[in-house]
Amino acid sequence: MARYLLKRLLLLIPVALGVTTLVFLLIHLTPGDPVEVMLGESALPAAKEALRRTLHLDRPILDQYFHFLRGVLTGDLGVSLFSREPVFTTLMNALPATIKLALAGLMFALVIGVPLGVLAAVKRDSGVDIGSRFAALLGVSIPNFVLGPLLILAFAIQLNWLPVSGRGNLQHYVLPALTLGMAMAGILSRMVRASLLEVLGQEYIRVARAKGLSESRVILRHGLKASLIPVITVVGLQFGALLSGAIITEIIFAWPGLGRLTLQAIQARDYPLVQGCVLFISFGYVLVNTATDLLYAYVDPRIRYE
Repeated sequence: MARYLLKRLLLLIPVALGVTTLVFLLIHLTPGDPVEVMLGESALPAAKEALRRTLHLDRPILDQYFHFLRGVLTGDLGVSLFSREPVFTTLMNALPATIKLALAGLMFALVIGVPLGVLAAVKRDSGVDIGSRFAALLGVSIPNFVLGPLLILAFAIQLNWLPVSGRGNLQHYVLPALTLGMAMAGILSRMVRASLLEVLGQEYIRVARAKGLSESRVILRHGLKASLIPVITVVGLQFGALLSGAIITEIIFAWPGLGRLTLQAIQARDYPLVQGCVLFISFGYVLVNTATDLLYAYVDPRIRYE
């Protein structure tokens, strides 16, 4: 296990370098002058030159890249043009809110999606199965920017059960977590159902039943555990999507996280902050995928041997 862990961590280095390079190229090679975008075409030439020097855009592209890479390694991503605070500090202040919201959405998806998928597999082709498939299709079909306002109208305005926006106690997490995790719950329920149905048809499941084990033990201990690999794949990919997809949800519920900060940076034309936000979101994907690979090895030891 230690050798496999070391191998995956070493592979993380070139992936992180590739992501950093891609973020740099996407930001710097986009058509147009970022200085004119931030200051406007009517700005004085002296002001443009001063900002260009501040952002190191007066240097050759290769020098800019190595300066950016050195800043990533040292945690120096520049200074926000809007708040005049270090970009890294601004991002670290917003990141916990996004992670907590993404974890809340993930917990909702797991609590709803996994039991619903197991129940649909056990009660195959029954009314429960049909209802779960309809609910999964509904959850995947409704986008966040539609579901969020609907939940606000129903539970915050009409019933007055939950707060509309902001971040505070546990009640503030309910509506954003529902909005963020509904689609993932639908995907998970379908994946758990399909994977569990495939496993329940295997020979060792019939042997377990022949030994006299209870049906719940056969399903939960033998069937569900063996069907976790594709489910872990979906959870890993979808959690990375939650981190980036939280932008819409954070805007709807005025959640002070990384997604809302990204949009504010774009609206304020804060070039260093936009670059830092995109980099943090990209690194989030990479780290989640690496954690998913390590979880594979824990669930299925055969992966380590390969």
